Amino acid sequence: MPLALLALAVGAFGIGTTEFVMMGLLPNVADDLHVSIPSAGHLVSAYALGVVIGAPVLAAVTARMPRRRVLIGLMVLFVVGNAVSAVAPDYHSLMLARFVSGLPHGAFFGVGAVVATSLVAPERKARSVSLMFLGLTVANIVGVPVATAMGQQLGWRATFLAVSAIGLAAIAALAALVPADHGHGAAVGVRSELKALGSVPVWLALGTTVAGFGALFSAYSYITPMLTDAAGFAEGSVTLLLALFGVGATVGNLVGGRLADHSLRGTLFGGLTSLVAVLALFPLLMRAEWSAALAVLLLGTAAFTTGSPLQLMVMEKASAAPSLASSANQAAFNLANAGGAWIGGLALAAGLGVTSPAVTGAVLAVLGLGVAALAYVVDRGRGTTASVPGRLVAGHMPGEREPSRR
Repeated sequence: MPLALLALAVGAFGIGTTEFVMMGLLPNVADDLHVSIPSAGHLVSAYALGVVIGAPVLAAVTARMPRRRVLIGLMVLFVVGNAVSAVAPDYHSLMLARFVSGLPHGAFFGVGAVVATSLVAPERKARSVSLMFLGLTVANIVGVPVATAMGQQLGWRATFLAVSAIGLAAIAALAALVPADHGHGAAVGVRSELKALGSVPVWLALGTTVAGFGALFSAYSYITPMLTDAAGFAEGSVTLLLALFGVGATVGNLVGGRLADHSLRGTLFGGLTSLVAVLALFPLLMRAEWSAALAVLLLGTAAFTTGSPLQLMVMEKASAAPSLASSANQAAFNLANAGGAWIGGLALAAGLGVTSPAVTGAVLAVLGLGVAALAYVVDRGRGTTASVPGRLVAGHMPGEREPSRR
C-alpha cells in the first residue's frame, strides 16, 4: 500500500482523538470553567455541528483545488481550532473553538477517501479507505485513553495542545508522502457538484449511513450504564471496555475493507445483519460480565464492517462529485450520532430498561437494511448493477489519472 495512506491515517488519528476525548474531560472542563456538566456537554454538540456544516461546505468550495493542498489546509484549520481550544479563556470561546475544530473533520475524511482510492488499483479501493479509517479506530484504543489521562493529570488544556501537535505531524506527513501531482479535483463548479449529489441513489446511500450508524450510537451512547447497571462492572473498568470496543472497530474496519473489495453489496448487507443480531442480543449478553465484554467487542466489529462499503457506495453514486459526496457521508455519520443518541434516550426515558437503547438500535439497523435493499432495487431498475455484480465501486473517478499500483 502507498505510504500516502499512512499520512491520511495520522490525520484520522488526530481527528478521532479530538472528537471523542471531550467526553472523558467533561468534568475537568466544567470545573475549570465554572459551568455545569450538562453545559460542558454542549461542547460535544458544537464539534458535531461543525462537522455537519463544514463537511459539505468545505468540500464544495475546494472542489477544483489540488487535493493534497486541500488536505493540508484542512489540517491547518484543525490545528488552529485545537490550539485555540487550549488557550480559550472562557466557556463561550471554547465553544467557538470546538466548532472550528469540527469544520475540517468531514471534508478531511471525504477528500481523503477520494485520494486513497485514487492511489491504488481498482480491486483495492475498499482496503485503501479502511486503512485511512484505521487511524480513527486506533484513536479509540490508544489516542482517547492516553489523551484523557493526560488531561486528568496535566489539565485539559494540555490535551488540546497535544492534539495540535498530532495535527502538525499529519501536515508534515501529507506534505511529504501525498504526491503533489496526484488527485486534482474535477473541473466542475459548485452547482454541478450539488447536482451530482442530488440523485435518489446518493440519498438512499446516505440514508443507509444515518440508519445503520444511528443504530450503533443508539446503544453506544448509553454503553456505560448498561455495563455498570446491567452487567455489574465497576465504573473504573469502563475505560478498558471502551478500548475493547475500539479493538472490535479496528477489526471490523479492516475485515470490511477487504471483503468489500470482493463484494461491496454483500459486505454491507452482512454487516448490517450482524449489527441487528448483536444489538437484539444485548439484553441477554448484558447479564454477565464476560458476555457483556463480548457484546462490546462484537458491537464495534459489526458496526465498522459497514464503514468502508458505505463510504465507497456514496462516492460511486455521485461519481461526478466524489469529494462532496464522501464528505456529505461524514456529515451523515454525525447526524447518526446525534439522532441515534436521541432515540436511545427516548427508550430510556420511557422506562423500558437500561438495555432498551440497544433494542431500539436493532430496530434502526433493520431500517438501515430496508433502505439498503431499496437502494439495490433502484439500482437494478436503472441497470447499474448488471455490469459488475456485487460491486458498486467505479474503477476510476472522473478526471483521475490511472491509479498507482505501488
